[in-house]
Amino acid sequence: MIHFKRFDHLLIPIPEGKQEEARNFYSEILGLKEVPGPHPGGALWFSVAGIELHLREETGGTYSKRHPAFEITNLEEAKRELESRGIEITYSSEIDGRQRFFFHDPFGNRFELLQFTA
Repeated sequence: MIHFKRFDHLLIPIPEGKQEEARNFYSEILGLKEVPGPHPGGALWFSVAGIELHLREETGGTYSKRHPAFEITNLEEAKRELESRGIEITYSSEIDGRQRFFFHDPFGNRFELLQFTA
């Protein structure tokens, strides 16, 4: 049996030649702190909610509904912030005990933000 300790990082693909656009989206629009340094494969690393988000250029590929989900403290505030920056918000099935929405980065990667309700 494997005993997992914690979620460490998530790597998602970005198209080749889009590193600066990715850096702008994740640092300026989402407000994530970039982890400096040379990283394997020239990846960009960001710190978010105690984990690392890694972005690495890849060729081709298709995108799906796969996504990371992050619990946040104020879903409505996040929605207003993203929409004010032109980011489209979408919804999916309802889940008891939590509110949530989805958005995509400029490269088609899907993210979920959620807030637990009383």
